[in-house]
Amino acid sequence: MRIVFMGTPEFAVPSLRALVRSGYNVVGVVTTPDKPAGRGQKLHESDVKIAAREFGLPILQPEKLRDPAFVSTMEELRPDLGIVIAFRMLPEVVWAMPRLGTFNLHASLLPQYRGAAPINWAIINGERETGVTTFFLDKDVDTGRIILQKPFPIPADADVEYVYDGLMTLGAGLALETIDLMLAHDGNIPSKDQQQIIDEAQLGDLKPAPKIFKETCEIQWQQTAKQLHDFVRGLSPVPGSWTTVSVDGKPTTTLKIYKAAPTARPATGAPGTFVLEKGHIYVNATDLQLELLEVQLSGKKRMDARSFVNGVRTVER
Repeated sequence: MRIVFMGTPEFAVPSLRALVRSGYNVVGVVTTPDKPAGRGQKLHESDVKIAAREFGLPILQPEKLRDPAFVSTMEELRPDLGIVIAFRMLPEVVWAMPRLGTFNLHASLLPQYRGAAPINWAIINGERETGVTTFFLDKDVDTGRIILQKPFPIPADADVEYVYDGLMTLGAGLALETIDLMLAHDGNIPSKDQQQIIDEAQLGDLKPAPKIFKETCEIQWQQTAKQLHDFVRGLSPVPGSWTTVSVDGKPTTTLKIYKAAPTARPATGAPGTFVLEKGHIYVNATDLQLELLEVQLSGKKRMDARSFVNGVRTVER
C-alpha cells in the first residue's frame, strides 16, 4: 500500500517513525515550507521534514495545496492512502485522491473538541478524560466518519505538556491500528457518522476547540480557584496564561503564570488581588485563594514563587 503522510509539528513525528519502522511503504511526506525564525531569521524546517529526511523519504513542501504542480506530483505518487496529522486543511482534490481515502489523527474524542487546540481546551474545561481519534476527511473540519478512538485520562494537576506527550504516543499506536484495519478490509472498514453519535448520545451543544491567540490567554479572575487552576494548566507551558500587574508601584507589566494550585484558604479580597506571604504567592478567586507556584515577569526569567517573593514587596493589579 502506497502511503502519503502529511504533517508538520513534533506531534506527528512518532506516527511517521512508527510507520517507517513497521515497514509501511511511505512514498511521500508533505509538510510546510521552511520559514525564517529567530533573531537571525534562519530558515526553520518542520519537525516532520527533519524526520522524513532521516529516513530518506521524498519530501513535498507546497506553498499552496491547490497548486497544479503539487497536485500533479501527488498524482504521480499514486497514493493508496493519505494520513494527516497536525497539518493544514486539505482541498478535496488532495484528500479524495488516494484510492482508500485519507484519514486524520485528531487529539480529542470526537465529536467533542473539534478545532485547532483540542488539548488546551479539554484541560481548560476541567475534563478528566480526552483521547485520540482517527477519522476520514471530508469537506468540513473534523466532522468525517470516525474509524477508531482511544481514551486518555487527564490527572487533576496535568498540564498541556503532559497530555500532549501522552496523546502523541497513543496516537502513533492508533495510526498503525487504523492502517492495519485498512489492509484487512481493503479500505472498506467500519466507521461511524459523527452526527449519528451526537444524536444517539443527545450531546446538544458540542465543546469547541478554536485556535488560541494571545488575548485568549489573559486570565479573567472572576472565577473559582479550580476554574483558574484549569485555565493556567491548560495553557502551560506554552503559550502561557498571563495577567497585568504593577510590582512595587512600577508601571504595569505582564506576569505569566506557568504553574498554580488551588488551596483551601478562603478568599480575603476582591478576585485578582495578590497576597504575598512567606515565600508564597496567593491570588483571590471568587471562592478560595489560588497559589501561584511558577511565574515570569516580562523581561525576567521564569522562577518559583519563593524566588519571586524574595525580590519584591508588593504586587497589585
